[in-house]
Amino acid sequence: MTTLYVDGDACPVKAEAERVATRHKVPMALVSNGGLRPSANPLVQVIVVSEGADEADKWIADGCGEGDVVITSDIPLAAKCVEAGARVLRPNGETFTAANIGQQLAMRDLMADLRAANPLGTGGGGRPFGKADRSRFLDALEREIRAARKG
Repeated sequence: MTTLYVDGDACPVKAEAERVATRHKVPMALVSNGGLRPSANPLVQVIVVSEGADEADKWIADGCGEGDVVITSDIPLAAKCVEAGARVLRPNGETFTAANIGQQLAMRDLMADLRAANPLGTGGGGRPFGKADRSRFLDALEREIRAARKG
């Protein structure tokens, strides 16, 4: 059975994920270190892990597998989930796959090195999350849930 796992810390599409999970009658695990309100939806299980670096990530990586869908922006977590056979999406709808996860990890490491080499950098961050990102996410999640349920 397909389960939707959401890396809940700082995820901008929790409500959208819940709507799609409800429409498809797919259980959803919303995992975080705390601070999330419980959902009245019986399909949504809010999992609060112990505080500590990457505890939510470990919980998701240990639980997901073939036929599941994971939503995360965390590239190392995405790599573990892809390796476990799950379908993995960023909140903006981009997919992590076996074909692109190596490049994603390498780019993440390169950017971390560049930031470390320039401690006075502007640190402006990325572009804001917008309506187009939300729409792309909804389309991608629909596609991934359908594909995961087909097997």
